[in-house]
Amino acid sequence: MSSLPYRSAPRASSEVPSGIPYIVANEAAERFSYYGMRAILVVFMTRYLVDGTGAEDVMTEAQAKSWYHLFSSGVYFTPLLGALLSDVFLGKYRTILALSLVYCAGHLALALDDTRTGLALGLGLIALGSGGIKPCVSAHVGDQFGASNAHLLGRVFGYFYFAINLGAFASTLLTPILLDRYGPHLAFGLPGALMFLATWVFWFGRREFVHIPAGGRDFTRQLLSAEGLSAIGRLAIIFSFVAMFWALFDQTGSAWVLQARQMDRHFMGIEWLPSQIQAINPVLILVLIPIFNVFVYPWVGRWATPTPLRKIATGFFITVLAYGLSAQIEAWIVAGQTPSIAWQLAAYAVLTSAEVLISITCLEFAYTQAPTALKSMVMALFLLSVSLGNLFTAAVNFLLQDAEGNSLLVGPDYYLFFAGTMALTALLFVPVAMRYPERVYLQAEAGDSEDEAL
Repeated sequence: MSSLPYRSAPRASSEVPSGIPYIVANEAAERFSYYGMRAILVVFMTRYLVDGTGAEDVMTEAQAKSWYHLFSSGVYFTPLLGALLSDVFLGKYRTILALSLVYCAGHLALALDDTRTGLALGLGLIALGSGGIKPCVSAHVGDQFGASNAHLLGRVFGYFYFAINLGAFASTLLTPILLDRYGPHLAFGLPGALMFLATWVFWFGRREFVHIPAGGRDFTRQLLSAEGLSAIGRLAIIFSFVAMFWALFDQTGSAWVLQARQMDRHFMGIEWLPSQIQAINPVLILVLIPIFNVFVYPWVGRWATPTPLRKIATGFFITVLAYGLSAQIEAWIVAGQTPSIAWQLAAYAVLTSAEVLISITCLEFAYTQAPTALKSMVMALFLLSVSLGNLFTAAVNFLLQDAEGNSLLVGPDYYLFFAGTMALTALLFVPVAMRYPERVYLQAEAGDSEDEAL
């Protein structure tokens, strides 16, 4: 008899597993907390920071961008730690629960202390908690399903993805208003309260979950096998190129917010706050995914097969176009004009199209190209590409500063620099993609003794 107090295998059923509503609700609240905090971070650092005496201690724009991207880099580096903790020692449920409490402590530090000490402590704890649970949560969803209800997995992941974008959309609209009207304590406190709610909901559903035990030494042996190392090495090459996309994409929360402050934000009868413009991204994601799946990919398929690597390459070139538009916006601002925020919304539409082609495709590609025992670890490696991209952006903003902390890349030159690096990345990626040796790993059917590699 198992020593685990919970079910360690899914029951035969043709219905959605009973634990799924708890996971989806948890994800909506957790994403609200994360994106709400992140949406106001650059504005907080450049307008609201104080020292220990309560005197103003704000950062320059270049300094704030460096901090923002160092934090984002940390969030996407710690999935490696979370994956190891989960797969070797604690299992997914206990890892998620323990790191969620760390996550809550980070929000509490930000809400109570608006000095640089509180900022560093809060962001450090959030990076550990938020990043650590990332490779575990989506895998925990899949663990709830058996062969009899596997046909519902796609629908449930749809609910899961909808919950992510709903939480992101709501918080990106709300928390900038709270910061503007009531200050940082409430603006950071609400995301913290939502993270506590997310943790409570997850704990409340513990009896409904399937708890897959940690793999221990078996995981380590499979990771260090020739097949495992070969698969990880091949994917690492692809992820290294994808890192540059994230270096550009995640600046929607830093450089693009600062740019929006200098634009005419009257749109659709509303004057939008600079941090709120980011809310268009989750909306565009929900709109563009069906457009690409139903119309774009079938139309392209008449002339060429839209393989994962071709989609990623196309997304790279589209990202260059988005930053070309951002550079033009900045050129207008430097000339003393005040361009409409509609131009930045157009840039968001272009960049989000690239996200659909790159991010979602990479998730699928990482899954199919990874041996089944290593899928959580490979997912952590994919998230590491986000970390490396943000680290590159942080380094650019940190190294290219003058003595006063201001960037040496001014005006449109800043955006053209990143557009140029992305264009070079896209050109170098094409021959690599053409030579990539794909090997698809599929889960074994019922009755098979091992996984298939095609």
